[in-house]
Amino acid sequence: MKKVLFSTLFLLLAFLFTTNSQILQPVKWSFDTKKINNEEFELILKSEMDKGWHIYGTDIPKGGPIPTSFKFNPSEDYELAGKLEMPKAIEKYDNAFEMDLRYFNDNAKFKQRVKMKSDKPFQVTGELEYMSCDDRRCLPPEIVEFSFNLPGIEKTRKEKNKEVRLAEESSSLLKTKEENTPSDPGKSRTESSPTITPIDSKPLVSSSFQETQTLKVRGKEDSISLWTFFFIALGIGFISLLTPCVYPMIPMTVTFFMNASQNKLKARLQALVFGLSIIFIYTVIGVLVSALFGADMIKQVSEHWITNLIFFLLFAFFAISFFGMFELVLPASVTNKSDRHADRGGYVGAFFMALTLVLVSFSCTAPFVGGILVEAATGQVIKPIVGMFGFSLAFGIVFTILAFFPSWLNKMPRSGGWLNSVKVVLAFLILAIGMKYLLVPNQALGWGISREVYIAVWMVLFTLLGFYLLGKIKFTHDSPLEHIAVPRLLLIIASFTFVLYLFPGLFGAPLKAVSGYLPSESSWDLDEIIRESTQNISVVSPGNSNYSGLCDEPKYSDRYDLPYGLKGYFDYEQGLACAKKLNKPVFLDVKGYACTNCKVIEKNVWSDPEVLKRLQNDYVIIALYVDDNHELPENEWVTSTFDGKVKKTIGRKNTDLQITHFGVNAQPYYVLMDNNGNTLTPAIGFEPDINDYISFLDKGIEEFRKLHP
Repeated sequence: MKKVLFSTLFLLLAFLFTTNSQILQPVKWSFDTKKINNEEFELILKSEMDKGWHIYGTDIPKGGPIPTSFKFNPSEDYELAGKLEMPKAIEKYDNAFEMDLRYFNDNAKFKQRVKMKSDKPFQVTGELEYMSCDDRRCLPPEIVEFSFNLPGIEKTRKEKNKEVRLAEESSSLLKTKEENTPSDPGKSRTESSPTITPIDSKPLVSSSFQETQTLKVRGKEDSISLWTFFFIALGIGFISLLTPCVYPMIPMTVTFFMNASQNKLKARLQALVFGLSIIFIYTVIGVLVSALFGADMIKQVSEHWITNLIFFLLFAFFAISFFGMFELVLPASVTNKSDRHADRGGYVGAFFMALTLVLVSFSCTAPFVGGILVEAATGQVIKPIVGMFGFSLAFGIVFTILAFFPSWLNKMPRSGGWLNSVKVVLAFLILAIGMKYLLVPNQALGWGISREVYIAVWMVLFTLLGFYLLGKIKFTHDSPLEHIAVPRLLLIIASFTFVLYLFPGLFGAPLKAVSGYLPSESSWDLDEIIRESTQNISVVSPGNSNYSGLCDEPKYSDRYDLPYGLKGYFDYEQGLACAKKLNKPVFLDVKGYACTNCKVIEKNVWSDPEVLKRLQNDYVIIALYVDDNHELPENEWVTSTFDGKVKKTIGRKNTDLQITHFGVNAQPYYVLMDNNGNTLTPAIGFEPDINDYISFLDKGIEEFRKLHP
């Protein structure tokens, strides 16, 4: 019976361990070699990632996540031949780091050529470092050591025969010498001849990490972004229908089709061809952009500061045109030629009439078409095609439906001064959005345009927009404003509301809705304001400490700080000791400099006043960084009970603490504990819902009070 109970208990513990353990190792590395010629070899370092996981590129900007890096130990036996060859990376703007980041998913193969300096076998050793993340968490940086055993120069058959012949001659001479030399009695003679054995090149045995569990399939992200981009382009298409170049052509074109033929069915078929032709023409533009420039060239659009600066100037140029300073018009010969073909009638005429519409409306649609093609600059060949299809679909739908139901034309507003107002409103929006393209040259050239300057420009633009809609500012071609209609009033309210929303950003508020369009926060931020406003509600520590709410000066306070004026510790033992002294629960924050989602939580969740109040007053915060390579003094080194290795840096020590205490290695990771280190509630990782985060904090306080009334 005891044996059965023991076995059952063992199985239960094993089940709990295997189900709760979350030591993730989603990336495995394998190594191989390839002979290039008699002196050069290609070293192949390949990573394979679980679905949903990625590693970062080798050229991440300063302040970003940990890049993938390779270190080859120098040797007298070989030298590196050329630069490291890398696969094509995916590039995407990261709101948390506020920069374009390159990463690899699925698999990535890196290649490095080496040239041997001698003909003997040699070994190439080194190490690589990488950090892996998915859409909810990141893992601490990993270092992988590698070793390639490479053969020397293979001899030709002629060289081998020559070496064998020389060896035989040497052996024969030695034998003759020995025969002619008197030998001592009792000594035996031995004959030996060298054996020449060619060394064959053998592939290196692959080394890998064990693969475990995953969360979400990152591959879906691309399809979602394409759908989002399609609907954005579709919406832009509907907006562009309201411009002065396009809107007046709607009744003219539809009436033309209905009057050109006595047969209503034929007229509707021609109108259908007209609508499909518009879609075809715009989509062909997207196809041509993809075919002529390709994914690599398109990707460079979003990378280089010169192209980004050009796009900003183009957007400013279009905005000035919309304000009425000048008109963008194609040469008359182009539109006239298309118009003459449209006069032929029939289905061919319908196609050329669509082409005429595209050309005539160029001055109003160019900013939208250009913006879609620019936004498609992410390295995806299909994106320009999807964008242009979505944009033109709005045209096709409206023109075709009105041709089928011409009576609806009578319900449409007549053309007038309101169309110019639409154009001016769009000019303000184009100018504001165009500011985004200054981010790259601002960073690359070190202009120093701060976040506050961006926000100030936006505040001025939308204030002017509000006054324009009120009729206080007038532009060329504007009609007198006799009264304010309800739609105009709603736009006025939206403009001034947005200005008020932007105002706290001058003092460091995160402005989550537009953070991707702004530079990083400067030192003049919300931290100081919150620090000052919360000093009177902080728990003052006993003694003569200068650290309000704490027991003593935090270790490593010269290296770390917490956002929003929060105060805490960066060493587990020191923080736990203070929690005991103050009789408060512990909020353990396992994080990293390069943890994207750690920054997302801090920016979007911790900034909430209710969350901030609980962190400030109810907990002793202990923040542990897992990716800090600062070496500890020898007396603080720890030998891991998990892998038996000595942990010599802050990051390695904190990673080992997370693994051995909680059985996980992903960040962000938040644990609520009592002051003896016992977990109060189930820990959480990436939790962007503010209400759920508040409930998590409140539950910890409730459980702590039960244990420590």
